[in-house]
Amino acid sequence: MDFSYRRESEAGPHDGARASLFGTFQLRAPDGAEITISNRRARTLLAMLCLVPDEPIDRDHVSKLLWPGRFEAQAKASLRQCLLELGKVLGAFDCDILDISRTRISLKAGAVRTDLAELQICLAEGEFEKATERLTAIGTKPLLDQMHFGDAFKDWLAGHRHEVEQRLQNAIAVALSALEKSDNLANHARLFNAWSVQSPAAETILDRKKGKARIAVLPFKSFADPDDHGFFADGVVDELITSLGQVPQLLVAGRTSSFQFKDSDKTPSEIAGALNVSHLLEGSVHRQGEQVRVAVSLVDAESGFESWAFSYDGSLDDMFAARAEVVQAVTNGLSDALKLTEHETKPRKLTSNREAYGLYLQGRALTIRAIGDGVLPTAIELLEKALAIDPEFAECWTALAEAEINMTVYTPCLDRLERCEKAAGYAKKALSLSPQQAHARIVLAFYAWTQNNIVGALDLAFEAYRLEPNNPDVLNRVGSFLLYCGRSRDALPYIEASIDQDPVNGRSYAILSGVYLNLGNVDTAIEAGQRMVDLGFPSLWLAAALAVSGDHDAAVEAYQLTKKLMNTVIFPPAGSAPLDPDAMDAYWLMAAKGLWGGEDQDRKNYCMVLEMLHATLHDPYDTTITLPAIWMGQAQMVFKTLGQQITTANFFSFMSLWTDAEPINQVRLHQDFMDFAERIGMVAAWEKYGWPDLPVRPSHTN
Repeated sequence: MDFSYRRESEAGPHDGARASLFGTFQLRAPDGAEITISNRRARTLLAMLCLVPDEPIDRDHVSKLLWPGRFEAQAKASLRQCLLELGKVLGAFDCDILDISRTRISLKAGAVRTDLAELQICLAEGEFEKATERLTAIGTKPLLDQMHFGDAFKDWLAGHRHEVEQRLQNAIAVALSALEKSDNLANHARLFNAWSVQSPAAETILDRKKGKARIAVLPFKSFADPDDHGFFADGVVDELITSLGQVPQLLVAGRTSSFQFKDSDKTPSEIAGALNVSHLLEGSVHRQGEQVRVAVSLVDAESGFESWAFSYDGSLDDMFAARAEVVQAVTNGLSDALKLTEHETKPRKLTSNREAYGLYLQGRALTIRAIGDGVLPTAIELLEKALAIDPEFAECWTALAEAEINMTVYTPCLDRLERCEKAAGYAKKALSLSPQQAHARIVLAFYAWTQNNIVGALDLAFEAYRLEPNNPDVLNRVGSFLLYCGRSRDALPYIEASIDQDPVNGRSYAILSGVYLNLGNVDTAIEAGQRMVDLGFPSLWLAAALAVSGDHDAAVEAYQLTKKLMNTVIFPPAGSAPLDPDAMDAYWLMAAKGLWGGEDQDRKNYCMVLEMLHATLHDPYDTTITLPAIWMGQAQMVFKTLGQQITTANFFSFMSLWTDAEPINQVRLHQDFMDFAERIGMVAAWEKYGWPDLPVRPSHTN
């Protein structure tokens, strides 16, 4: 969905039909006469179309939402009759607004105006007084009130209500910022009060997750041929995580955290405690030649007892052909065992070729692993072989795009820009084959950052979130992107929700530490930084938090810990040879003292080193330069690195721009900062998604 708002001149003729979506749904003909639709399902169907005017709705999906519990043939027949009746009612008012095919239903372009669209246009056009009047008239009316057709429809409506609220929240934030900057405080207050009535206290993401059954799908044990390496078993687990993640009443632990317990000797209660879940789904795959047996069991974490089990026996060909049905059977059985509403899931667009699937599973496993000598080049080779067999394999294109992005982030490669552009091409190919993929959009968002299109990156991240709101990786990216733009308060609920669902993913704690540091909660930032270190990741943000707390000795000591991860988790700058142990010790001590020791001379010495690195490194925009430049308040170095080239390896440096501490503030408050922010597309992002939590200095050119 395009999140930009169509202008009034583009929204269709002014004499078209008009619908009211807030409160009780109403439709008026072009002449203003109210069109009474007595059939409540017909009325609801029309309301659904008006809520998503640019999106056709699948007929099968509509029939299941509006006629839950009926047999498929009955539901489809009821929908046909409903459309006939609706057509007669609309025809009586000369209101030709529906576009109906055998598979989909939609509104004709520009045929209906809505109160929601008019509000969005007012905000986009800067007509804030009109927007305030419309919000005041809406009051506390919810979108599409008094519509009830069971849990599936309830979930559909809740998702769209949240999406609309998010878009309006962003637009209101931009409007309030514009009114504040123009000193129009009276209109600022009126708009703020009107919005507060409509959205008095938007629930947090974590609030929405409360009350859901929490489950982790653990890696299945594989008893197979030696050359299988468990990839087939991991593929079954991946498909189960995807399927169960679509069940509205379930919250599924992230894959990264679950796979931390592969071959673990911990008890079920210990694993469940670490993952913050109440149930574990365990399983095994036995392969002997072409015969396969899949066994799955649900374990209650508190008691450790099995409460439900499922098994499948057959040939590998049978299992491969029927894997979607097997996954759906497990999903349905699990829903019954947990007393959840049965929910039909949409399988991923995979491949029907066994060889391509096997290569994909191996390549994707290495892509997720990311770190290690030759890991990612091998992943790319395997995925390319899979695509040579089946070029229509959408998920494999996404995996290849992710592998290329990981190459630019986790290896010291010299062709980051070229690889990132290739990744974007692969992601576009994936979306052309399967438009609903969230991860492909995240890859495109990474690429947008490198093109100074931060608005586009945020748009893509929020679109990915709309598609997969319970995916912890997507939550992490939305929160990260907001954080990089200085919206730390907005970022926090997304990051907390990501960690709540994926609590053993060490990378997330760097983001959490940065968020809390930017919000001034230094003690919590230290805790998050220490958690990251405990999980085997770099200690950089722990050092930053300790320094802001005033403990310079501890900060220096913490920063030096990172050298232990050289050539394993972190690598030398691209094109540089590894340092010998003595030189490495000397460098990390100098860097730690320069950054966090608190002595002017140490700081000056390290600043000289950064200048030398910028002049001599193969990649003058390497994170080795950009991150320390921010931490030391070296504004000009920031401007000539991040201001010249954002890469997927250095753009996370932006998270540290927004810590309200010296000397970091010297970058944000520099007289040239707004020119820098304008040049890289940050100002455009603020204008759409809201200005940073901390004040920024106006450009000297304004």
